[in-house]
Amino acid sequence: QVQLVESGGGLVQAGGSLRLSCAASGRTFSTYARGWFRQAPGKEREFLAAITWSGTSTYYADSVKGRFTISRDNAKNTVYLQMNSLKPEDTAVYYCAVSEGYYGTSPTYYNYWGQGTQVTVSS
Repeated sequence: QVQLVESGGGLVQAGGSLRLSCAASGRTFSTYARGWFRQAPGKEREFLAAITWSGTSTYYADSVKGRFTISRDNAKNTVYLQMNSLKPEDTAVYYCAVSEGYYGTSPTYYNYWGQGTQVTVSS
């Protein structure tokens, strides 16, 4: 079992920045990739970014490319999402996730999920 604890969400004005953190604990030795998703009201869960736990491979959704950056600290079992130039349409619940065998954009590739943290961008 892997437990994920997210932090860093909150309220920010349009154009501002926010950094989300997601610390993992438990049986994390099987981690292959970490990902970030979000879900806005009335919308499906949307892939944002992913990073492999070994190596430096990253992948971003077009909607956030150039604005969001995913990074990791393996020693701390923590993944980050730096969000810049935030827009009101970025308002959503943000989730981090762990994949033990896949690296991709589908939520079905991920085995463990955090509780989600609310990000609200005001106009």
